[in-house]
Amino acid sequence: MVVLRLCNSVPLLVCIVVSMEVCTRQSDAFVPSSFRHRHGGVAARRRQEQDQRQRQRQQQQPWELYGGERQDSDGRTAANATQQQQQQSSGGNGPFEAHGPGEAIRRLGGSTGPTVWTEFGRIAQEHDPVNLGQGFPDWLPPKFAVDSLVEAVLDSAQSPHQYTRPAGHPNLVSQLARRYSTHLRKTIRPMEEVAVTVGASQALYLSLQTLVRPGDEVVLFEPFFDLYVNQVKLAGGKPVFVPLRFDPYDDEDENDGGSESGASRGGEWKLDRDELEKAVSPRTRAIILNSPHNPTGKVFSRAEMEVVAGSLDLAGPDCVVLSDEVYKYIVHAPPKETNPGDSPLCEGHTHFASLPGMWDRTITISSAGKTFSATGWQVGWCIGPERLLSPIHRLLPYVQFCASTVIQEALSRSLERADQPYEGHASYYDYLKAKYTRKRDLLVAALTDAGFAVPDYERTPGGGFFILARAGKDILGVVPEKYLFAENEAAPGGVARPDWALCQWMAEEVGLLCIPSSPFFSIDKVHEGVADSFIRVAFCKTDETIEAAAEALRKLRVPEAVAVE
Repeated sequence: MVVLRLCNSVPLLVCIVVSMEVCTRQSDAFVPSSFRHRHGGVAARRRQEQDQRQRQRQQQQPWELYGGERQDSDGRTAANATQQQQQQSSGGNGPFEAHGPGEAIRRLGGSTGPTVWTEFGRIAQEHDPVNLGQGFPDWLPPKFAVDSLVEAVLDSAQSPHQYTRPAGHPNLVSQLARRYSTHLRKTIRPMEEVAVTVGASQALYLSLQTLVRPGDEVVLFEPFFDLYVNQVKLAGGKPVFVPLRFDPYDDEDENDGGSESGASRGGEWKLDRDELEKAVSPRTRAIILNSPHNPTGKVFSRAEMEVVAGSLDLAGPDCVVLSDEVYKYIVHAPPKETNPGDSPLCEGHTHFASLPGMWDRTITISSAGKTFSATGWQVGWCIGPERLLSPIHRLLPYVQFCASTVIQEALSRSLERADQPYEGHASYYDYLKAKYTRKRDLLVAALTDAGFAVPDYERTPGGGFFILARAGKDILGVVPEKYLFAENEAAPGGVARPDWALCQWMAEEVGLLCIPSSPFFSIDKVHEGVADSFIRVAFCKTDETIEAAAEALRKLRVPEAVAVE
């Protein structure tokens, strides 16, 4: 035996090491696994080295795959910068410590810490304010939707408690195809041109994953729903921001509710053609359009959508519009002009895919949560041409096998019932619009009474269930100094600018939770102060909640000076 001969002529420690060297070359079975893990052998070390080389090959940066090396503003190559970042974050030089995070986390960069949602969620738990923050209704779904869910759960004949078709439950995709055939005035094929997802967020995620290649650009209109930015990054894309222009109403005298008096002026957000055309280039792979818009409540006009359609010529034939239309049934202030191409089922809403030539370049995204006050159902969908939906169909089984079968079955039954008369209205959708219009008016009255400026819905179209209210100097002036520009890891740039400070103070001391606007803007615009005076307020709440919010808002009113003789 090799081991015995060595042990007769050398010290015991050397014997063990050398015998391990020999044995591991013959078979790892001669060495206990616990010993190998602690001290390692040649074979084990070689396997580690091979594994690390394989991981390094798999994690090549996008620009390396195209034969180049990118440099940052300091002249470092991307590989060197990444290596430094990994070593700094790992605190060591071992093969696993230097490896760093996976590709998805690396793409998110520094945006994986606390967020506006986690921070204000914490504040809500600690201080229990009236919550007009996150956008979910605080009432039950309509009775016919709850009944549909109960019936689906108890349906022993169809038994929708098992897996269904990954691209969508047949009953639901048939219902969706029927409805969108009416929306878009063209026949939609249920099995080829519809995909069901876990909420609209996943519909957007899958759309971006199937479209965007590393380095591609995706245009976002800002302010934007904050989820868009990181979904673009996760796909390997670069967000390119196109600012919507806030135009104050021009018929308000500066000394009558204007800036000199300390009050703010209302206005509306408009698409600037020049800004869009500056942003779109042959590198643009997608444009995300959200109408009605979160957070502003803006309804893009048909003319503005035609500007978006025209900009596609600057990008080339592969650019696609992702049209997020989750609020399409909540257009509470329709545009005054009527357009022949508008949906016959959603007054005031224009489907981007219905514009001439745009069906083949659009993925329409929507969901059931906002419409049926059931955000926890988490069923969304994509509608589009087969060439754009087929890759999503292929990807779906590898993300999750299918959205909940029982929820899909319940939704398919709910869609049929929603068209029927409801609560004195011609349909549930008419009831929904009337309900939100009334709640909007309640909140508008409370905000204006407190001194905020809001859109004039007699002249500015509006949809969804958010108001981007504007605070004037008189309101911002009462925020305690300790909140202003305080360090806050969750705030954009790590600093609580006036909009954040106002919302934090109101939540902690006034008893009302709203959401600051800065997380909906790019960091450059935040630093410019564009978001400083805006806060997002939700009215998808019960009348009692809105009335309690109005009571809290009254505390913000600055008393008028009284002359003393």
